[in-house]
Amino acid sequence: MDIKNIKIPEGEFEQLRKEVLTQWPTGKDVNLEEAVAYHKSMPEHKDFSKKLIKAKNEKRTLIEPRAGVPVIDEHIKLLKYLQDNGEADLLPTTIDSYTRQNRYPEAENGISESIKLNRAMLNGFPAVNHGVAGCRRIIDSLDTPVQVRHGTPDARLLTEITYAGGFTSYEGGGISYNLPYCKNVPMEKTIRDWQYVDRLTGLYEEMGISINREPYGPLTGTLVPPFVSHAAAIIEALLAAEQGVKNITVGYGQCGNLIQDIAAIRTLEELTDEYLQKYGYNDVVVTTVLHQWMGGFPADEAKAFGVISLGSTIAALAKATKVIVKTPHEAVGIPTMEANAAGLRCTKQVVNMLSDQNFQNNELEIEKEVIRQETRCIVDKCFELGEGDIAVGVCRGVEAGVLDVPFAPCRANAGLMLPARDNNGAVRVLNMGNIPFSKELKDFHKSKIEERAKAEKREVSFQMVIDDVYAIGKGRLVGRPRY
Repeated sequence: MDIKNIKIPEGEFEQLRKEVLTQWPTGKDVNLEEAVAYHKSMPEHKDFSKKLIKAKNEKRTLIEPRAGVPVIDEHIKLLKYLQDNGEADLLPTTIDSYTRQNRYPEAENGISESIKLNRAMLNGFPAVNHGVAGCRRIIDSLDTPVQVRHGTPDARLLTEITYAGGFTSYEGGGISYNLPYCKNVPMEKTIRDWQYVDRLTGLYEEMGISINREPYGPLTGTLVPPFVSHAAAIIEALLAAEQGVKNITVGYGQCGNLIQDIAAIRTLEELTDEYLQKYGYNDVVVTTVLHQWMGGFPADEAKAFGVISLGSTIAALAKATKVIVKTPHEAVGIPTMEANAAGLRCTKQVVNMLSDQNFQNNELEIEKEVIRQETRCIVDKCFELGEGDIAVGVCRGVEAGVLDVPFAPCRANAGLMLPARDNNGAVRVLNMGNIPFSKELKDFHKSKIEERAKAEKREVSFQMVIDDVYAIGKGRLVGRPRY
């Protein structure tokens, strides 16, 4: 294994850039010095990093939607609507699936068909095809910072073009955009390709432009125990920091139990800071993001707003720096811009009402300590497996099932660990697989699952997992046999 957690040497990086920028014709328009000058000409209120830092200092929760369509004018229209009518604090540009797989000819066809048919024929914005000038049209048209959100295993060219295009935040990482998204891509390859993304981010930082980086928090959805997503986020933060990234937002997908979710967000920032400082990265600003419910939604819009409101409540009480907002159309498909804006306004109302309230109790402190112990077990074992090198360690850790993402499609993922809810709806571990927990932690999870089984008068089984997956769509959190 030739991968290492070391900053990519300048000569090697420049050679890689020459190759990356030839992957599609729009790459020729990228000029690093000119791009930095463009960023420096942008007003401060369009800077994602600065807005996050201000919100963190003020203990405010910012709101951000998901959104992306293939034609530039329509994409601008959509984002302007979400900015003005949805009251979004931050804006996204969700990238289409062809671009995520580096299939730029198909993306080009999708743009043409979208224009021809006057409707979106791609499920996002093909930024590589639109190029630097197309991206800048978007940035210049808005008064709000914009983030690139995607799901790309090899995002190097997409990063080059969107950074040069003026985007000031970028989601993803070598773990979080591999295990939940890919089938056959080796971990070593995505770690290496995302080291390139982070080194490019570091170069911008060294030239005076701080671009926010955000590991993808939810991974595969709503039954991911906090320690799994925490470990992935912390490791991606360490890998990014080594390449020179200075502004990192670590994320978590809402699981539904109020205590566990608040504990998760609070410990996520704390633990990320802990590991960054432990390994010498003392000048990195860490913020947090809660992703509202990533599982099945009720089709009824009124009930869907209830789900959105719960996620908003958790984000506000946990003091997450931002929250990624869902829409009341989640159950039926791509939302209208009006529905998207409605989800934003609902969230804004809740976070504003709860902004001055502080949530604290003994049960929360107990849950926080459980998550701390669990997460350290995973991250420390990955360091041990890598003999001190976390890039090597995470690859070996995934192979060994030490870091095991439930329901992930990737063949590199062990897929042995199985989660289920306890009697209060918190996500616990039903089957440990090779998770390196202490006996005390293993006994804790076993007792929590058995407590639920006793209350439901049934045996501990995989049926609990199935029931939990479908519960929210049926109006519950825990998948009880009687519902």
